This record gives sequence, C-alpha cells and structure tokens, in this order.
Amino acid sequence: MTRRTDRYHVSKNNSLWHIYQTVPFFKVVKNFIVIEIARITPFLSVKNWLYRTFLRMNVGAKTAFALKVTPDVMFPEKIAVGNNCVIGFQTTLLTHEYLIEEYRVGEIHIGDNVMVGAQSLVLPGVTIGDGAVVSAMTLVHKDVPAGTFVGGNPMQVIREGTQKEEDT
Repeated sequence: MTRRTDRYHVSKNNSLWHIYQTVPFFKVVKNFIVIEIARITPFLSVKNWLYRTFLRMNVGAKTAFALKVTPDVMFPEKIAVGNNCVIGFQTTLLTHEYLIEEYRVGEIHIGDNVMVGAQSLVLPGVTIGDGAVVSAMTLVHKDVPAGTFVGGNPMQVIREGTQKEEDT
C-alpha cells in the first residue's frame, strides 16, 4: 500500500537544498524552539498546550507525549493524535521526506486509545487506527488497522483485532 503523500519534483540539487523554498525559515526556527522545550518538559498538559497553540497540531484530550518525542519540525500542523494516546519516549513523527529528486509531505493520523512504543518512527501519510498498539522501535511505514498490534523494522502485524482478557 502506498502512503498518502503529496510529491514535489525538484531539479538540480537534492530536495533538501530547496528546504526554505518549501517551508519558511522563521517557521522552522519557531517550531524547533517549541519542540525542544516540549521535548524536555515533564508537564504533559504544558506539552499539549505548546503543540496545540504554537504548532497547530490536533492533540486529543488526555494524550501523553513522553520525554523527548519529536514532532515534525517542518509541518507539525499535519499531525493529528486522538484522545487518551501514549506516544513513547524518543518517538519521531515525520510529515515530510526530503529525497534526491523530490520531497514528499503527508499527514499523520493517530486514532483514540493508541499506544506508540518508545523510539518508534512514524512516516508521512500514515494512519494508525483506534486502539492500535505499536511496539517499541517500530518503523511505521504503512497504515495500522484499528485494534492491531504491530512491531519491527520493517513493521509487521503481530496480532490482529482486539483481544481483551475478561475477569471471570
């Protein structure tokens, strides 16, 4: 399955040399400062306020971004995270890719009650469905269906659907 990204061809130099033609310099500077403050603050409500207010991210109620999470510095406004999610330690949420002959930009949609494990990388154009679990150190390069447990590099399905233990 192809990720949902917009693709922009560049000529001459690799696409990263065109960075400030694709995103304003002062936007990147502001985003970098806000992200670095949020990465180290221990106050979850402050992080969410910073992300919503200054980065225009859509962050649901009671969502928790762990220490050193890095949202995309170029296009953080393309990140939407649902309610009651946990985004694990040192996870990166990328909404852009700069390649040799093109760059790509895509949204990230994370549903409600999602757990993304530590040091995972979520690529642009990906949707993670409600109730999904992403194990630590996973490269999320394609959509994750609701209720699915995935992990690894490359990401693979570990368990499909929701399996809840009932007290008897």
